[in-house]
Amino acid sequence: MKLRLILILTLGLIGCAHRATVKQLQPHRAGFETSTATPMAMLDRYVEAADRAWGKLDAKPDDTVARDDYNYAVARICGALRDSKLAPWTNPIQLGSHTLAWQSHPLPEWDPARYELIPTDQLKISGKYFDQRETKPGLGAPVVAKRVADQLHEYAPTPHFYYAATVVARFEGTRCVLALENPLESETVRIGRRTMPLAADFTAPLAMMLVEMEQEKLGLPRLLHPAKFAATTRIARLAPYDPNKTVVLFVHGLMSSPETWFPLINHLCADAQIRDHYQFWFYSYPSGYPYSYSAAVLRHELDQAERHYPTRNKMIVIGHSMGGCISRLLVTDTGNTIWNQMFTVTPEQMDVTPEHKHILTESTIFTHRPEIGRVIFISTPHRGSTLAANWLTRMLNHLVQLPATLLATGFDEARYLKHAAGARRLDRFPDSVDTLAPGNDFVRALNSVPITPGIPYHTIAGDRGRGDSPNSSDGVVPYWSSHQAGAVSEKIVPSHHPAHQNPEAIAEVERILKENN
Repeated sequence: MKLRLILILTLGLIGCAHRATVKQLQPHRAGFETSTATPMAMLDRYVEAADRAWGKLDAKPDDTVARDDYNYAVARICGALRDSKLAPWTNPIQLGSHTLAWQSHPLPEWDPARYELIPTDQLKISGKYFDQRETKPGLGAPVVAKRVADQLHEYAPTPHFYYAATVVARFEGTRCVLALENPLESETVRIGRRTMPLAADFTAPLAMMLVEMEQEKLGLPRLLHPAKFAATTRIARLAPYDPNKTVVLFVHGLMSSPETWFPLINHLCADAQIRDHYQFWFYSYPSGYPYSYSAAVLRHELDQAERHYPTRNKMIVIGHSMGGCISRLLVTDTGNTIWNQMFTVTPEQMDVTPEHKHILTESTIFTHRPEIGRVIFISTPHRGSTLAANWLTRMLNHLVQLPATLLATGFDEARYLKHAAGARRLDRFPDSVDTLAPGNDFVRALNSVPITPGIPYHTIAGDRGRGDSPNSSDGVVPYWSSHQAGAVSEKIVPSHHPAHQNPEAIAEVERILKENN
């Protein structure tokens, strides 16, 4: 029966495959002939072509053909440097007609020696998570800046960072100077006497990052075997840190991973106002843990992140499904309310090992995080989901293998734990499925505690297009569980449980973020 359940779940995930694919192309443009010339000769031709195109563009800024010729030539310069492993940032390269050099950036984060620069016009992107390639027309060659895997304490989402960047070429006589620009930071670029829109490709780095994530290893495996994937627990950032921009922290749900947010992030990056004000982080964790434990771990991750990247603006947290439950614990002051409803003795009187007492207190006693200024709950089962109590889910529940530390805490706890009247007794430490059941002690106790006053929150829920709220459900979470009476706003969208990928929900998130500015 266990094998049958795993097979059912695996088959259910097959339909989620191919969320993103990236293939290398050989770009072509009329007037730019390919040849078997040496790399240096081809580099010289591309620099000459960029110089000619810029001369036309400088004289006539609205000449889109000249602009596209310039962008194509600069992209080919980047490709030739990448293929031949030449480094003009180390020493200028003497060509037949030009000297090729690199303009240093004031921020060490943008040292080109740390990156492989991949022209995005060489990339074909497809997959269900990228229904639209978000690009911005303008001057320059959009590239994916792929960081080498040397990031210590830098919160990389994968072994490499993948940043959106744009390369421009400036001409000073026979000197061609390349520079790396950040399209998430600047909307325009100045070259000579002209200030022009900066070209960008926001989708390409997200797609390459998603492919490297190997998301098929992060969903079901991390649910069933959370201890094996403990090292994947992290806060990660998706762009160079900017202390002046507000952090938006995304928290995924049960049997999921950060990749579930990429359709939303892809569309958010396309909006100039949002690019100007926000930077995106996510919290990744094995979803087999009880969500109260995952919330405790997240608090430690936030403490560490604050030491490395102190925030100046109040953070916004967006949680989907169980990720919304985790987010709720970041903006709630429980005191001993939950503890007292779950135990008949105080924490000081609990006769368990110090390690187990630490786990129990951190998983039941919460204080709101002062750095969080707003929360968006999407498809969140605040009062649990009846799906967590059906026969299939209960079988899944018995397949989840919690780490030895949590299991030992459960056995230790069982000697002293006395449940409140009417609550069900568990013979083990609860897992994530347990903590999503409507009758769970923790769920019932938490819902007696309000969200901390002064922290605005919003709800987005799906009704599967039936328009039957308040009797609606997204197929997993019913309206009665996702609804929060004190929410600043509530949006019902025609979606199943993945409401965060619904166009109307994405538009609602954009609206909230813009109003937050």
